[in-house]
Amino acid sequence: MSLSGIRDTSTIRSPPPMRKPTISYVQEFDEGLIRDAITRELARDGQCYYVVPRISQLEEASILLKRIFPELKVIQAHGRMPRGSAEENVAAFAEGNYDLLLATTVIENGVDIPRVNTIIIQNAQAFGMSTLYQLRGRVGRSDVQAFSYFFHKNDFITEQSAQRLQAMADLHELGSGFDVANRDLEIRGAGSLLGTEQSGMAARVGFDLYMRMLKKSMRQLRGLDLPVVPRSNVLLPGGEGSIEWVFDDQNKKTADAVGSSYLVPESYIKDVEERSKEESSVRLAESTQRLVEITNTWKKTYGAIPAELQNNLKALHLHTCLRQLGIDVIGLDTSTGDCIMRSPGLRPRHWAMICSQLPKGAAPKGLDVIFPARFSFAEDDTEITGGKTIDLEELLINPSYNDDDEEWDALDEEEVEAMKEISSAVNIKKLSEIEVDNYPRLVMKKLGKSVKKGARVDALLRVLLPPSKVVYQKQQRDKDKAKVAAELREKRELIAKQKKEQEKLSSRRIGYQY
Repeated sequence: MSLSGIRDTSTIRSPPPMRKPTISYVQEFDEGLIRDAITRELARDGQCYYVVPRISQLEEASILLKRIFPELKVIQAHGRMPRGSAEENVAAFAEGNYDLLLATTVIENGVDIPRVNTIIIQNAQAFGMSTLYQLRGRVGRSDVQAFSYFFHKNDFITEQSAQRLQAMADLHELGSGFDVANRDLEIRGAGSLLGTEQSGMAARVGFDLYMRMLKKSMRQLRGLDLPVVPRSNVLLPGGEGSIEWVFDDQNKKTADAVGSSYLVPESYIKDVEERSKEESSVRLAESTQRLVEITNTWKKTYGAIPAELQNNLKALHLHTCLRQLGIDVIGLDTSTGDCIMRSPGLRPRHWAMICSQLPKGAAPKGLDVIFPARFSFAEDDTEITGGKTIDLEELLINPSYNDDDEEWDALDEEEVEAMKEISSAVNIKKLSEIEVDNYPRLVMKKLGKSVKKGARVDALLRVLLPPSKVVYQKQQRDKDKAKVAAELREKRELIAKQKKEQEKLSSRRIGYQY
């Protein structure tokens, strides 16, 4: 959601009062340092954690601690203990009955003991960065200075593990979790967001450049990538075309005379639960085709559709068309009577692709589209009149549109802003609250004056149904292609796996020959 721009990334960096950053040490394994660390903590009446990556290493660590501190009270916690034993041991340690808790990573989450302010991590090169960060977070949970020791063995350290440990040494300030995550992303790679690979090339080119390259490739691959509009805000006079529920004084849904609420009449579907289920199904319909299918099912099951329900179904068809065309707000301009339909994510390339699939390569007569100058790469706003054939190549090609990073960054910012506008559209009460001239928009001129009240939804559907159908069909084709591609990829992987197994079997047979 953050990458798409629907939500911003928020980072909490303010620590609780009186907390201090944990002092971190990254060094090769040293018994002397372990002795000093535990001795200092016990001298100030504290407790310690000692963490190893494997259960099999607990015995070795226990012998080491007993040799250094013969009288040290040690208790263990790991994942193979009988049910409840690990929790009981941690509770006994929290009560102060033991000096040191020897454990595996079972303590990385959910353990909060303010008296423990020293943690020793053995073989730290074997842990992932998130685990190391979580383990360090087990100490320093009071106003007492905490210490964390990351001991590693040089014989087993790799380039990536060295980078992880260096990051833990560098990023030790309070609230550095997001920085740790970013560093981990750079080290391991971002992965293939549109595929099955679990690691990417971010480490080679840097995170910022990698994300720009990824966005650029996605934009080039996508066709009708209109932003998703979860809910369109219809502001026509008298509540016409609205599907908002209206409640009476008893907090019950009511059917308004002008159709400002969608409600299946009780006389049509008598069972309350069944009626509620059917209402939800039509509200969640993703296309007008799906609405038609549901309506046909109703006719067979419950009989002919009453007039009141037909009007409400038209409103639902309208909302479906609006969402598919990326329209988040629709209303009448009181001065001109024009019906304005704002579509923040609509771009000339989208409209060109839609028109190319319509009869005569033109939008329905009466439906105009206006693009502000910054979107059409022209000095003035570009208006495309409905019913007239347009030059698709001229609309699709922008001579100044190249690989310049600043232009791609500008496009990213526009997409983010579009998603922000869409997410806040439901709060708009009047069309005059927004500067519609700043956004791409569809226009039906003189709708408020030439079309009488009660017939405006029908007029809108006549011009919006054809382009919305094109968008839906294109998106369905893309989904089908993606599904086929995924199936082919799985088959290739299966064939490759079977081939490797066959080769292994053949090599074994050859080895058995004398």
